[in-house]
Amino acid sequence: IETAESSSTRMRFVIVGAGALGSIYAACLARGGHEVSLIARGERAAALARHGIGIEGTDTFTARCEIVTQPETLRQADVVIVAIKTYDTEQALATLRGLKVGTAFSVQNGVLKNKLLADVFGTQATLGAISMVGGEVLPAEGDRPAAIRYSVPGPTIIGGLDGGDSTRARDIMGTLVKSGLKAQVSNDIASVEWSKFVGWSGLSSLAILTRLPTWRFLVDADTALIAARVMRETAAVAMRHGVTLQDSGFSSKDFIGGTEENAVRFIQAHGEKMKINSPTFRQSILQDADRNRRLEVNETLKYALTLARELGVAAPTLEYCCRILGVVSRAAG
Repeated sequence: IETAESSSTRMRFVIVGAGALGSIYAACLARGGHEVSLIARGERAAALARHGIGIEGTDTFTARCEIVTQPETLRQADVVIVAIKTYDTEQALATLRGLKVGTAFSVQNGVLKNKLLADVFGTQATLGAISMVGGEVLPAEGDRPAAIRYSVPGPTIIGGLDGGDSTRARDIMGTLVKSGLKAQVSNDIASVEWSKFVGWSGLSSLAILTRLPTWRFLVDADTALIAARVMRETAAVAMRHGVTLQDSGFSSKDFIGGTEENAVRFIQAHGEKMKINSPTFRQSILQDADRNRRLEVNETLKYALTLARELGVAAPTLEYCCRILGVVSRAAG
C-alpha cells in the first residue's frame, strides 16, 4: 500500500448518497475547493440545500455544495463516489447511465460493488476501494439537516481492478489527502476489499444479534467465538475464490489458520482497545436496524454464502447469521 500527498487540481465529484459516509466525503472535498454534487433525497436534500453539511467530532465544520435531487440531469464528472446502501445500488446507478465519468469507485460494504459499477461505467473507469471512515447520522434539529458525527478518521484505500500501478488512483489519493481525508493506494485492491469484508462479516453479524456497541460483543467470549467463526468461514471463501488476504488483523494467517481459542482471544483484545478508544462506536448496520431500515444482507453476507456453496466451502455459522439478519431485514418497515 502506497501513501503520498500528491499534487491535485480542482476536480468535479459526484457523490451518490447523503448518509454519513457520503456527507463526510462531500463536505471535505467541498471544503478542499472541489466542485461537488451530492445526490440526496426528500427532506434531507431540502435541508442540506438550505443549511449545508454539518460535520462534528474528529473534525467540526459546515460545508456547502450542490445538492442534486434529479441525478439524471448530471452530464459529466471526473470522479463518482458511491456511498449508498448496497440494496439501492442498481436503481441509483440506472439514473446515471447518461453521465460521462472519468473514474468511479464505491465505498460500500461487501465485494460485489465493483461489478455493478463496471456494468454501468465500464471496467476501465472503475477502481476498487474500501473506506475505513466511520460516522453516524445524528438526529435532526428543527428544519436543520441531521449533522454527521465523524468518529473514525480512517483511510480510503483505492486501486486498479487489474492490480499494478494506477495513476488515476494516485491522483485521487492526493486529492483526498489535500482535502483533509486520509488515503492510500493499493496494488492489490481485491485483497484489501476481501480482507476488510472478512472482519465486517463477523462484526456486522454480531452487531445485529446483540444490538450492542461493538466493543461489548467483542470482549465477551461467547459472542467473540461466533464472530471468529463467521470471519474464518468468510476468509475460507475468499481464499478458495483465489484471493490472497492481507496478513494483518482479522485476515492474518495467525487468526485464520491458528486455533479457534487464539482467534477468540485476538477478538477480545481488539474489543478491549475499542472499549478505550471508541466506547460508543456501533456498526453502521446496527444504526440501520435501530431506524427500522433494511439491512445490507443480500449483497454482502448472502453473496459470500452463495460463493461458499458454489466453491464447496462449509460455512454453517455464516449461514446461521445470514438467515437471522435476513429475517430482521425483511421485517423492517
